[in-house]
Amino acid sequence: MTSAPEYVRSPWHGHANEEELAQWSAVAEEVGVAIAKDALERDKDSIRPFAALQLVRESGLANLLVPTAFGGHGGHWATAFLMTRIIARYDASVAQLLGYHYVNQACVVFYGPDEAQQAQWLARSAEKNLLWSDSFNPVSPDLKIVADGDNYLMSGLKRFATGASVTDVVIGGGVAEGGAYDGQVIVFAVDTNRAGVEHLDDWDHLGQRSSASGSVRYTNVVITPEDIFGIDVGEPFSSVVTPGVQLLFGNIYLGIAEGALAQAKELTLARSNAWFLSGVDRYSEDPITHRVFGELVARTVAVEALADRVNRQYESAIAIGGATTEEDRARIEIAVAQLKVISTEVGLEVSSRVFEVTGASATKMSYGLDIFWRNIRTHSLHDPVDYKKIEVGANFLTGAVQPISLYT
Repeated sequence: MTSAPEYVRSPWHGHANEEELAQWSAVAEEVGVAIAKDALERDKDSIRPFAALQLVRESGLANLLVPTAFGGHGGHWATAFLMTRIIARYDASVAQLLGYHYVNQACVVFYGPDEAQQAQWLARSAEKNLLWSDSFNPVSPDLKIVADGDNYLMSGLKRFATGASVTDVVIGGGVAEGGAYDGQVIVFAVDTNRAGVEHLDDWDHLGQRSSASGSVRYTNVVITPEDIFGIDVGEPFSSVVTPGVQLLFGNIYLGIAEGALAQAKELTLARSNAWFLSGVDRYSEDPITHRVFGELVARTVAVEALADRVNRQYESAIAIGGATTEEDRARIEIAVAQLKVISTEVGLEVSSRVFEVTGASATKMSYGLDIFWRNIRTHSLHDPVDYKKIEVGANFLTGAVQPISLYT
């Protein structure tokens, strides 16, 4: 692995306590209830969630992870992951945007070795209550970043730029041609509405329809030296961001399962009568209904226990900072992959099988029970879960670790 200068220590240390988790859980629940009121309407027409994100800002969730020294709330990563999980119970699209905000905002730490520069970025983010996104999609064409005096000009198209059109800051990266960073992979942040940035609003998929995951086209967008906060040299600590993204996914899938169960319970309790062979008066008294819910609830609770454990492990991993080794990085990668496998499978099962107990009447479009399955079915295709299974199995048998990438 390429050698790199020693990174400063991470600003995140210790673990979230019960008081912190409870305090912010109440905030996330309030936001979730509010954004759920028009979630189906936004989903129907792929409406970008500007109003929902404004509620996120006003709640304080945007500044949760910013240290108090820089004007934030000094929260921990387990709390941040739990917030995305709670929001996903109500609207997985907004949960994805919030979670991406956390990991993208943190990139100024992951990739930025200069402590003073980190402080400036985080303080500015807190002061202006900024929301962050990215256009890092590795399977989309690379950006052309060419020197222009002391600046660079960036051009190209990035698909699946989730949140770029509804947030304040979009981060990106690419190989610089010429100038002070010639041949290096620079990581930078620009205003989402800077001249030359065009949001195509072309997201029209089965699920996550309100996630603003459309394409962004860059045409000679100016990148100044002040926009560049790091160089990606393959340093182990910087690559810990990717397990963070995957851990975010695991928490969102869990939240989707929990949301599907909550609505299915409500619909089941409201069902009148019962199946004629059941021998009971209501569907909620039917042993078969109990059995199905029992299976789904038990599996979901098991994923919850694993997610809480891995969230805490991530807090320990990120606290190592510049002293992170390849072995440290591998441990959190495998733990997150284990969660990704089981959260995907359970989320898909729960969001599909709840119809077995809610019945044909629950397929009414006005109920929107299908949104949970559509959301996880769409997002779980982000990267093939079969490769996560291979990753976990190979590590278990031989200790092998997959090459570091934006998916592992």
